[in-house]
Amino acid sequence: MTASSRNSVFHQRFLQQVEDANPTGEIWILTDNLSSHNSVSTRTWLEEHPRIYHAFIPGGAYWLNLQEGWWRIFRKAALAGQSFANPDDITYATALATSQLNSRAKPWIWADPTPPTRQLRRRYTYVI
Repeated sequence: MTASSRNSVFHQRFLQQVEDANPTGEIWILTDNLSSHNSVSTRTWLEEHPRIYHAFIPGGAYWLNLQEGWWRIFRKAALAGQSFANPDDITYATALATSQLNSRAKPWIWADPTPPTRQLRRRYTYVI
């Protein structure tokens, strides 16, 4: 979903779309501490939708926010070096980049994988 602003109204629209797309069961939303995620209107909206649970990433634990890494990759894929004439162009670039990123998506690995073992070359010693 694209939005013209990062405010409570658009955050609540996003939550409504998530709820509509998932008609049964509990929904857990993990967010950072952006003010629109914890505003009075958002908290009131969440009280009216009891199956949606809201959890916040701790303020000092930025490395837990995988969204920041994803945004870096997304900005590079969709927005870098481009200028947009209207919001429809941004929506198109977003959809195209998301499709391309999803086509090559892999599970997130928290640590560097162990390097492959190197084949040692045989060494010969000649004695004279």
